[in-house]
Amino acid sequence: MRNLLQNINGDKAIWAIAALLALFSFLPVYSASSNLVYVVGNGTTVGHLVKHALLLFLGFGIIYGVHKIPTHFFKGLSLIAMPIVIVLLVFVLAQGTTAGETNASRWIRLPLVGFGFQPSNLAAVVLMIYVARYLSKIRDVKVSFKESILPLWLPVFLVVVLILPANFSTAGIIFSMVLLLCFIGGYPLKYLLAIVGTGIACLALFILVAKAAPGLFPNRVDTWMSRIDSFSNPEDTEANYQIEKAKIAIATGGVMGKGAGKSVQKNFLPQSSSDFIYAIIVEEYGLIGGFALMFFYLFLLFRIVVVANGCSTIFSKLLVLGVGLPIVFQALINMAVAVELFPVTGQNLPLISSGGTSSWMTCLAIGIILSASNKNWAASKESNTDIDESNPLEVLSGQL
Repeated sequence: MRNLLQNINGDKAIWAIAALLALFSFLPVYSASSNLVYVVGNGTTVGHLVKHALLLFLGFGIIYGVHKIPTHFFKGLSLIAMPIVIVLLVFVLAQGTTAGETNASRWIRLPLVGFGFQPSNLAAVVLMIYVARYLSKIRDVKVSFKESILPLWLPVFLVVVLILPANFSTAGIIFSMVLLLCFIGGYPLKYLLAIVGTGIACLALFILVAKAAPGLFPNRVDTWMSRIDSFSNPEDTEANYQIEKAKIAIATGGVMGKGAGKSVQKNFLPQSSSDFIYAIIVEEYGLIGGFALMFFYLFLLFRIVVVANGCSTIFSKLLVLGVGLPIVFQALINMAVAVELFPVTGQNLPLISSGGTSSWMTCLAIGIILSASNKNWAASKESNTDIDESNPLEVLSGQL
């Protein structure tokens, strides 16, 4: 154990935040999993807790392994991984899995382990690394909009379009984060506005086709419209069942909360251990617990900015912001949904909610941030003069 701790590098504050969030998550997950056991009839509370512990254990294994990879390696890895994630997205969409006549093609069931793998979460991380690589490459070069379409925007639109039919919120977050990273990376604003307009036009066309020919392909357009209508019409209590129960949980929690494991609404609130776990946290730990949790995510944002500012290369800076900002953004969206500031999105609370792929990809992103914060990686590693020519991946990274 001592040797393991001595081999831990990178920003210690980020390590501490990730560890604290993960340790705290056992309490609300164990409490909220009673909904799955006694209402849904799925497993036991201890079983769900053990599964959550296993997922986090593997997740921190991912953090430890990834943070040992020199940052410049991720340039080459993104080029290798982009075609793989696109193939996975095509495969999962082609499954045509439906639930209630809507597209539910999100998961690939992993053999032996019994876990579901969601390629869209991996695609989000890989795409942000890929975009960071491209932006760092053109940083000091004047590139026209036409020249950036194939190397930059074609992969972005492919990923977004393949995720969109089954998961609008994830597609929207990915697209928004890419635009934000491009803005931070100095991509011309007039080109970004053109991309936004193109994206809106494509989304409108997709919705029109889906509404005009609902039998053409399974999609979740009706679900999106229903959620937006429910958000804009709070009087419709049947459609707002989840939000109403979440608001009751938050209101009855008060300042101090009811205490660990004493939530009542967990027995009525669907997805209480995942999408709406923040409401259960506030009910059990009060506004103090809710604000404390928000503070840790904002502190994580602060440390992400500090790490990015301390990086010595453009790629490292953009890499940290590209994979780090979505973690905090997703957490804030999850909290906003629970208090009815946003429509229901289905986004988990990073490192807190139960779930497999989402937790692993959050850990992957944290590992990348810690790699960039590791002062042992010399900035000159990105120059060709310091490349180990016996390592093909390092050669590829250095050339790109």
